[in-house]
Amino acid sequence: MTSTTVYVSRGKPAKPGLIITPAADSPDSASRFRPDIEGLRAVAVVLVVLYHAGVTVFGGGYVGVDVFFVISGFLITTQLYGELQTRHTISVSRFYARRATRLLPASTTVLVATLVAAYCWLPPTRFPSTALDALTSTFYGINWRLAAEGVDYLNAGAPPSPLQHFWSLAVEEQFYLVWPLLLLASSLAWRWRRTRLSRSAIVLTLLAAGGLSLYGSVTQTRDAAPWAYFGAHTRAWELALGALIAILAPALARLPAAIAAGLTWLGLAAVVAAALLFTDKTPFPGYAAALPVGGAGLIIAGGCAAAAGGVVAVLRLAPLQWLGKLSYSWYLWHWPILVIAPAALHRDASLGLNLTLAGASLAVAAGSYFLVENPVRSRKGLKTRPVRGISLGLALSLCAAALAYGGGRLTPGLGTGGPATDTAAVMAAASDPAGQLTKLIADSTGTDALPSNLTPTLAAVAKDSPAVYAAGCHLSFTATKNPECAYGDPASPTTVALVGDSHAAQWFPAFERIARQRHWRLVVHTKSACPAASVLVYQSALNRAYNECVQWRDQTLEAVRAAKPAMVVLTSNGTDTGGLVDNPADPDKAWTDAWIASLRKVKQDGTKLVVLSDTPYPKANVPDCVSEHTGDVGECVRGADTALVLPKRRQMVAAAAAAEGATVIDPTAWFCTAKTCPVVVGNILVYRDDSHMTTTYASVLAPVLGAQLP
Repeated sequence: MTSTTVYVSRGKPAKPGLIITPAADSPDSASRFRPDIEGLRAVAVVLVVLYHAGVTVFGGGYVGVDVFFVISGFLITTQLYGELQTRHTISVSRFYARRATRLLPASTTVLVATLVAAYCWLPPTRFPSTALDALTSTFYGINWRLAAEGVDYLNAGAPPSPLQHFWSLAVEEQFYLVWPLLLLASSLAWRWRRTRLSRSAIVLTLLAAGGLSLYGSVTQTRDAAPWAYFGAHTRAWELALGALIAILAPALARLPAAIAAGLTWLGLAAVVAAALLFTDKTPFPGYAAALPVGGAGLIIAGGCAAAAGGVVAVLRLAPLQWLGKLSYSWYLWHWPILVIAPAALHRDASLGLNLTLAGASLAVAAGSYFLVENPVRSRKGLKTRPVRGISLGLALSLCAAALAYGGGRLTPGLGTGGPATDTAAVMAAASDPAGQLTKLIADSTGTDALPSNLTPTLAAVAKDSPAVYAAGCHLSFTATKNPECAYGDPASPTTVALVGDSHAAQWFPAFERIARQRHWRLVVHTKSACPAASVLVYQSALNRAYNECVQWRDQTLEAVRAAKPAMVVLTSNGTDTGGLVDNPADPDKAWTDAWIASLRKVKQDGTKLVVLSDTPYPKANVPDCVSEHTGDVGECVRGADTALVLPKRRQMVAAAAAAEGATVIDPTAWFCTAKTCPVVVGNILVYRDDSHMTTTYASVLAPVLGAQLP
């Protein structure tokens, strides 16, 4: 029996989990049936499913993935090494044919079903991304896509993909693209009559490769958490540990029964402890992965001695054996059902609903196992003729890829209403921009149907970000050095600095327009999720304290002061942005003091200070919401009384900034009436996601913003 992997998302999505493959029924398999491993698979998949369902006691349930990596490394290597010992070679074609017939029928069925369900029930704006996830999953590359998105702040608030759990299967297949060849090469370094030396060569190869992978896992978890979490290079050591146990199995089989049994119980305790003690804030994989990985290794290693008093007494129980058999199918089905079913049922996700859906997904998995997975992998013709198995796998992959590619070219439709007022044209011609904007917002509160001339369109809004992103002037999570980014009139002696996070960058279109009109030299200093206030926050994408933010902000404020600009504008996300690392007793006061500290760092004679309060927050991701309610966009509107997050802190910061001599600008009236905050003003979509303005709307606000600047 072998394993693959699955996803249990961190933070917003669940952490990546595990995909598990069926039992090794090849005639080349030298291994006996291991009920302890079958039961361990059940433990692992239950941990993942409960974690995904939101059972908080298993805050570290994502470690089930790591358990499956170890199982997979052990079972596949047992298979390959047994073939190597009996035949003195490895049939690579037969190996990949077995992988294809075991994995692809079930995974392709899930891919196709998920694409159809996503098209029917998820917001139309999400379907192109889901189709791309399906395409990259088909060719085992989704882990790299997820890693890249994990360090992209613009995707940080995106809802989880119904196919993100395929990342672990991709990691595993990338490992097995190399491992059979490396195993064969290592063994051939010694003559087969020298069996002990041959085994030593393989062990040394595993230790070297695993050691490098573990080192990379530890260092990248600290420096680039998404790449560490999803990377095959940082997970390879977990599969290598399972492989090492397979190579050493004959020696492990001679362990005294008492010691072997003790190892298995210790291993199970380690796995359960990791599931209970770890949380989404645990730096992972890194050093922490050693606990569940080592635990899984101890269970498998101790089980080689078949000790009767070991954990097998529990793991061989019939319910666990049954779940272990269905674990691959259950993993494949549970996550898409958890993601899509609430939308199909028009219900918000909850623990009760999620547990019900998890149970339903098990029933679907059982049907999939008996109707798809098991019948295909049991066909004798596919096992005896590798070309048939590979051809089947290729055909399934190409069909799934074609469907995903075609789906990715679908775009959300236009609005169901007629053309609305051209907001940009009306504002450009207005003699009283503030008054005209107030009227436009008031007139838009009664909008029902999405206008046919919506700008930007729903198809284009995903790429609607300020020019500073494409130019490299907005820094990523790990970057700390500001590039030279001057806009407006770069030769002007009048310099204005814009400093803050992405909520400062969202104002760039307005400031650039003002700078061109007034012949200012606009210098942009913005960094993802890095507040202008002098605080140390926790960054969930890095899964640690955001030290790069402190370094960048200190350097930036010092450089801004040295440049002696005519004006410095500071603005940031008004939420906790991950929370303060030191967890103060009075967070509002701590944030207020931090704003004062930043203002004093740039305060000097001849420099005007501006604090631009944060924009109101919409009810949800606006493009997703309006794409689902094109005939009633009022469903996406938020009341003005709840649109301002942390209003007490907002007032405290504004008062403190004014006391420091700063001009405080509150943009609320540019988004809301006294009662409501429309998401479409005239023909302009106000937000591009769940908090950032579209560039079109930001540009329209230039006249009213300019009138407020000192």
